[in-house]
Formats: sequence, C-alpha cells, structure tokens
Amino acid sequence: MSNVLNTVYNNYLTTYTPKALTRYDAHKKSELRNVYNSIVKQNKDAPWYLPTTNKETQYYAVDLKENARELYNTIAGLGGLEQEGLLNKKTAYSSDENIATATFIGDKTPEGTSPEFTLEVKALATPQENTGAFLPDEKVTLPAGTYSFDVSINDMNYEFQFSIGEGETNKDVQSRLVRLIDNSNIGIKATLIEEDALSALQLTSEATGQPQEDSIIFYISDEHTSKASGTVNYFGLNSVTREPANAEFLLNGEERSTPYNRFTVGNLFDVSLTGISEEGESITLGLKADAESLADNVSRLLGGYNSFMQAASSYLESQSRSSNLVRELRGIASHYSESMESTGLTLTENGTLQINESLLKEAAEQSEDIADTFSYLKEFSDSLLKKSRQVSLNPMDYVNRTIVAYKKPGINYVSPYHTSAYSGMMFNSYC
Repeated sequence: MSNVLNTVYNNYLTTYTPKALTRYDAHKKSELRNVYNSIVKQNKDAPWYLPTTNKETQYYAVDLKENARELYNTIAGLGGLEQEGLLNKKTAYSSDENIATATFIGDKTPEGTSPEFTLEVKALATPQENTGAFLPDEKVTLPAGTYSFDVSINDMNYEFQFSIGEGETNKDVQSRLVRLIDNSNIGIKATLIEEDALSALQLTSEATGQPQEDSIIFYISDEHTSKASGTVNYFGLNSVTREPANAEFLLNGEERSTPYNRFTVGNLFDVSLTGISEEGESITLGLKADAESLADNVSRLLGGYNSFMQAASSYLESQSRSSNLVRELRGIASHYSESMESTGLTLTENGTLQINESLLKEAAEQSEDIADTFSYLKEFSDSLLKKSRQVSLNPMDYVNRTIVAYKKPGINYVSPYHTSAYSGMMFNSYC
C-alpha cells in the first residue's frame, strides 16, 4: 500500500504541481485545526452535489487550488502576513548575477547596519555522471530475455527490470532505459547521447557534492539481481566519467566549501551560485535601497496576482464558472486602480496588472511617508490573501456541479470533507 501511495504522490507532484515548496507550506496543529473548522462551518448548510468525474474538471480544480497556494506563499514571502511587513521587506542584490544571486530571508534588517559581503567562487558543486559505452544502432548481441540491474542511491536500493526482444537494436533498448530511469524519480536523470552514428546512456545524479563517507553518489550493478545479468557491462552503466564535487568559494576572504550550489549567510541571505569568478576577482552582495526594495516587492506581488489571473483565465473556454473567479480577481484589482495608477501600476483589459518601475520608484523617492503612499498595497494584498484562502479551501466553488438536494436548515449532519473532494482526485485509477 505504501508503494501505491508513493506512486500516487509522485504523480501528483510531477503532473499537477511542479512548484517548489516553501516554509509557508508547513503548518502548526492549531492552523490545521482552524482549516478543519473552516471546512466544517462552510459545509454545515451546503447542498449535496453529484461527484465530479470528468478528468479535465478534476485537473482544473486541483490546478486552481495549487495556484491559490502559490499566490498565498508569494504574499507571505513578501511579509504580507504581518501588519506592516509588505512595505518593509528588504530585497537583496548581487553585483554580478552570472556568478551568484541572493535573496533576503531575514525577518527584519539588523538595526544600524546594512549587511554586505564579498564572494569569490572557485568551483561549483557538480553531480556524478556515468557515461555508458557508445554502441552502433545494430541488433543487441545479448540473448533475448528479461534482465535487471540494481541502483544504490541515498541509502536506498532499487531494482530495474526490463526485457530485450528478438531483433531489438542497441538504441531501442537504450531509449527504453532512459524512460525507465527517468520515470522512476529516484534522483538520477537519464539521457541518450549520440556521436558519429553511435549512442550511449548518460546518467547524472540530481544531487551535487561529494558524500561524507563515499566518493560517489550512486552505484549500479547486476551481480546479485533477480533476473538475468550482463546489461550493466554491455551498456557501460557503471562507468563513472565524473565524480561529484563540492562548491569551493571565498566568503569575505575566508575559504568555504559546501556540497550544494546554494547556502545561507547569517540567517539573512539565501545565496545561489551560478558561475565561477575570474581569479582574484570577487563580487558584492547586500541589501537594496528602500525604493528599489519596494519596487521588487511590488513586482513580485503583481507577478503572483498575474499568474493566478492567467491560470483562471486559461480555463474560460472549458470551465464556464472560471469566469466568476476572473471577475472576482479583476474586481479586487479595480477597487484600487486609482491609487495604483498614481504610483505606476495599470490594470489591463484582460485583468492583469502592469508596472512602470520608473514611475513607481519616483513615487517612492518623492514620498514623505512611503507607508502612507502605498498603504493601498497592504489592503490589496489582504484581499488577495482572503481570496487565495477561499479558493484553496474549496476550489469546487468554481466548478459546474449538479445539486442533488438541499439540507434542512439547522438540522443536518456535518460533512467536513465535502469541499475537499478534489483531494481524492489525485488517487483516481490508483486505488
């Protein structure tokens, strides 16, 4: 059963929501209890509906929910959950983003200081790479039959089984192995490389950096496998052509090493390494000025709103009730359109928002009180938070459904999970 659930969850992550998780996706027991209580309250007098079985509608409901979650996380990441956080959130800069990028992750800036540091990147963290034997596109010389090999990675062992049929070519089997390994989602990316009418399998670990107690990240063998052996040596799957290596850099002149191309500095900056520095040359990372930080925050806020609006609009032809959500989002934005226009923001005909950064920065620089000038942004983000919570709680509000019966007011049984019908959609065809 655990294998089935794992397969279901992996399918859900890769099909419906290839979005990164954030710290706002973790919740306390009290927060989860509040969500449950909200569901119970919402369903207390809600009518009964026929189950939704259309696959396109199911995908639409899950997609709405996930886009609502992403909008909520965007606003939360800007400090929108705090009373004055949205306007005070600082943003980081890098003097050369081809070498490294930085994100400010601190709750607030240390008083009386403007954190800044230098960085010189000596080497990037690299993954393990196995390049197999280059073979011609001719008939496989191995006997037809069922073969298997074992992969050891992250203290886990996986067995892969596949068949080789009569008359199959090397390239046919290599292509099948690429799909087999990629679809397994075990942390290894497989590709087929071709040179001079020859082809080979290339396996690359998703993880980077040298393991603490080993020199490589994954091993491949068929010495003790359950089916026929011989494919590892034939295709050269265990040929390590590049061992994993750690990132090497100088932080404020001090030598550092990490197995990843991403690290934090003083619980204030999240740094991602993107390139190698010229020898002896360093870059600077720090915090932007207030006006520039505000412009970045507004740009991210509008980006989150526009993504949600575009996601809802993409279903206008196939899901008629999506027009309700589009209309509601546009109504929220139009309520603040006058204030937006005076600070460089424009509501377009399709309901999305555009930003004129020069006008926005000018308004911020000329303002005697930035918090007062841009106070509408806090109200705007609060409205979006409320809407994102509502959609996340019950995306089925925007799905065409057939009502079976209305409940008798005041005398009914609570159906707390009725609004969360979409959560079972990801299990379709698995259980």
